[in-house]
Amino acid sequence: MARAQGARAQMALAFESVYGTPPASGYFKMPFATSTLGAEQPLLESELLGYGRDPLAPIKDALTADGDVVVPIDAVGFGYWLKAAFGEPTTTGAAAPYTHEYRSGGWTLPSLAIEIGMPEVPRFAMYAGCVVDQLSWQMQRSGLLTASVSLVAQGETPATTTNAGTPTEISLVRFGHFNGSIKRDGVALGNVVSTQITYANNLDRIETIRADGKIDGADPSMAALTGSMEVRFADNTLMTQAIDGTDCELEFAYTLASGESLTFTVHSVYLPRPRVEIGGPQGVQATLDWQAAKDAVVGRMCTVELVNDVADY
Repeated sequence: MARAQGARAQMALAFESVYGTPPASGYFKMPFATSTLGAEQPLLESELLGYGRDPLAPIKDALTADGDVVVPIDAVGFGYWLKAAFGEPTTTGAAAPYTHEYRSGGWTLPSLAIEIGMPEVPRFAMYAGCVVDQLSWQMQRSGLLTASVSLVAQGETPATTTNAGTPTEISLVRFGHFNGSIKRDGVALGNVVSTQITYANNLDRIETIRADGKIDGADPSMAALTGSMEVRFADNTLMTQAIDGTDCELEFAYTLASGESLTFTVHSVYLPRPRVEIGGPQGVQATLDWQAAKDAVVGRMCTVELVNDVADY
């Protein structure tokens, strides 16, 4: 008897033209590390009396389909997740390399159809109406560079055969922590040990009454861009900004020698006044939980620029 193994799992992704309706073609085979995307439906135990001490059969509660997918931050596949999180990019370039610019603040987000297959069972679960709720990752000195994508789906449809056809293979060109850099107002920012970046669409689930138990949609509400930066206390640059209550621009970037790059620019960042603690004879560090806001000049909160050889997303 075949047993499901993560090593044989596969993920296919395509953008929907109609929310909740998986397309018949146009799927891409996506690299991923882990996935908790799935549907669950709890049971409600019977509250009725008069039938003895043994309870009556439970009934089904509301259906929920969501979860997180951990994906590599690469020069090609990550562009599809950025499109899902921010909307259609603006692409420039008559030939490779192409520059794809994603902007925060869009009113509508595209929905995805994602199929996760375990061929040895076989089980191919199609998740329709997937919308990105949150995109987060951590910058540090070493380790594998991955991002966590939180998704809200309309529902799950399992099958014994794939409905994604033969997904298009995409080239995997990974960025690494070694390729990362951080700038503050255009100047390299030193003494940063690590930083966490989280962009949230704060989706509003439309939980109407339906015969199939699915939601009607997931609409984006007020966006949020926050982070946590751990720094070595070596100067008063960030401390002075925090005390004065002024903002700055932070740029988080990855660049490969082959020319591919990913630049995440947060145009207006505010820093809290941190507690500076001395925990022993080692170096003193401080943690700043920053928040971003809409920049009055640029007109948005953040801009993401992806440079690769993909002509269109």
